[in-house]
Amino acid sequence: MGRKIEFDFNRAVERATGVFWAKGYSAASMRDLLKAMGIGEGSFYHLFGSKNRLYLQCLRHYNETVTQQRLAAFEAEPSVRKGLRKFFKGLLDDLENPKRPYVCLMSRSLSSDVLDDPELGPSVKSDMNLFEGCLAARLEKARKVGELPPDFQVELSAQIIFTFLQGYFRVVKVLKPREEMWRQIEAVLTRLGL
Repeated sequence: MGRKIEFDFNRAVERATGVFWAKGYSAASMRDLLKAMGIGEGSFYHLFGSKNRLYLQCLRHYNETVTQQRLAAFEAEPSVRKGLRKFFKGLLDDLENPKRPYVCLMSRSLSSDVLDDPELGPSVKSDMNLFEGCLAARLEKARKVGELPPDFQVELSAQIIFTFLQGYFRVVKVLKPREEMWRQIEAVLTRLGL
């Protein structure tokens, strides 16, 4: 009698994350997802319930791995200015990695098919607010210790960086050279006093 093959839930979520990351929510078909996860339709619905619920699992996985790794690099630098540049350098490095899709999964989630969904939209917006809050908290910390001036506009700067970051992923799709992207990053950060 053959040995029973055990299903690896975390590995399945990781593989589904890759599909959503590469294709987006709507373009990722059930066939794509089932094939990547190595399960049948019945098992899928038993384990995940719906494509929406799987997507929420994948967003959580993405944030716990990719987003946290990027934020950890940012936080590890004692200087907020160096931390922001390290953060953006990491993004550029990721975009040149042939094993990673040429976009951010969270940025890809800022589409009407996701944001208009009553289950997905609030979750994505909450994740985006948390990310922007992390930026603001780090800027506020730098302001309090005197690295940034007392009148530095923490909230506005965090919003501008966040907005630039979302546009950045859209522009990069049209293959702007790395040097040009770095010049834009430097221009934005320098204008903000960072």
